[in-house]
Amino acid sequence: MARVIAIGMAPHRDLPMNFTSRTGRPANVLLAEDNEADQRTVQRGLSKARLPMRLFLVEDGEACLDFLRHQGQYADTTAFPRPDLLLLDINMPKLDGRAVLKQIRADPILVALPVVILTTSDQEQDILISYKNGANAFITKPVEPGRFMETVLKLEEFWFELAALPVSR
Repeated sequence: MARVIAIGMAPHRDLPMNFTSRTGRPANVLLAEDNEADQRTVQRGLSKARLPMRLFLVEDGEACLDFLRHQGQYADTTAFPRPDLLLLDINMPKLDGRAVLKQIRADPILVALPVVILTTSDQEQDILISYKNGANAFITKPVEPGRFMETVLKLEEFWFELAALPVSR
């Protein structure tokens, strides 16, 4: 079952137009990551976000697709809404991130979902395959926890303050 974590505060009044001010709701982020230390680092990084959001955690590729498709234990769309952003690890049990990304891009309902590959890999082949399969970005997790948290904050700033995301898909 996915864990749900409420993150962030009320939107700052001095922020320009952003996701929360456009939608009137927190941003929903799905993290597909099997490493508990990396889960905690993303959670801590997003807790410093300037916008309210809900972080959903799944630990394998099959659970990620079930969550996105509202299948099985994720059928309740109120409890498990479709995310506004997916942070996807490549190396996960049951179904790896490459296969998950291919299925997302082949699904007409999920095709517009922004997907950021967030992985320990810095291999050129992984980068190339991820972009060929439709990743919106590929980020190698910094080894140093402080830099990793800084990277997560930059992700939040870009995707929810600078970029315009579709509100309905």
